[in-house]
Amino acid sequence: MTFRQMMTDKIKVIKSDGQEFGDLKASVQSKEIYLMQSDVLIEPNDLVQRIMSNGGVESFRVIDPGFHEKFHGIPAHYQMKVQNLGLPEEEKASQSITYNITGPNARVNNNSTDNSTNIANINQDVADHLALLRQEIGRLVTSQEEKKDALEIVDAIQGQFESSTPSKAIVKTLVSALPHAGSIASIGSFLLSALGG
Repeated sequence: MTFRQMMTDKIKVIKSDGQEFGDLKASVQSKEIYLMQSDVLIEPNDLVQRIMSNGGVESFRVIDPGFHEKFHGIPAHYQMKVQNLGLPEEEKASQSITYNITGPNARVNNNSTDNSTNIANINQDVADHLALLRQEIGRLVTSQEEKKDALEIVDAIQGQFESSTPSKAIVKTLVSALPHAGSIASIGSFLLSALGG
């Protein structure tokens, strides 16, 4: 059996600058990940996500990349030392930029076109999470058409929170229509929990 045949896990590497390398074959252990290729530069603090066949995702932070050059019949490879991240650590690690904005109608325009929507008269935590949801969609969704559709869904969710009688069923349906990514799903879960019941 060759080393590559032992690589039965599917992983994605997320660099600190947001660059992603997906669909890599590896062997994931509790504190180590073996990747039998060298065409991806892996550095300390990069994130590695294991995509499981049951739809689950497990996230790890790289402590030591453990790169080894080719030696006889063994190709150049990584023997990474990693830390398994729980959900709070994963969300914190995957946020490359954090904006702390307070007060109604506050906004940030950092070398970009201002397409933001101000939110007033709703719970500040909800407003913050809606803004974060828009930011994550902008960061994770590459197709302009999908991004436009996702942002329209967020506008509809915002409309529910701004109404006098928001419907949890409608918000749940809207959240389920958003792109399926870990951080987007987590924000959607918070918005649903904010409706109680």
